[in-house]
Amino acid sequence: MKYLVWGLIAFLVVIHQDVWNWNNDTLVFGFIPLTLAYHAGISIAASVVWLIAATTAWPVDSDDSTGDLVAGDVVASDSSQESSI
Repeated sequence: MKYLVWGLIAFLVVIHQDVWNWNNDTLVFGFIPLTLAYHAGISIAASVVWLIAATTAWPVDSDDSTGDLVAGDVVASDSSQESSI
C-alpha cells in the first residue's frame, strides 16, 4: 500500500503543473476561474491521498516509542522531590 501512496503523490505532483491552463478564461459555475477550480480539485485529491496514507501506510509502532510516562507523573515526582529537601 505504501507504493500506491507514493505513486499517488507522484501523480499529484505531475498533474499540479498546469502550464497548459494559464491562459484559459473559462469560468466554472459562472464565477470560478478554471485554474482555481483545477487547483481546488487537486487540493481535495491531496487530502484524500493523505487520508489513505494515514489510515493504511502509517507505521504502527511510531507512537509507542515515547514510553508510559505521563505529564502528571512527571509533575508528581518533581513535587515529591521538592518536599523531601
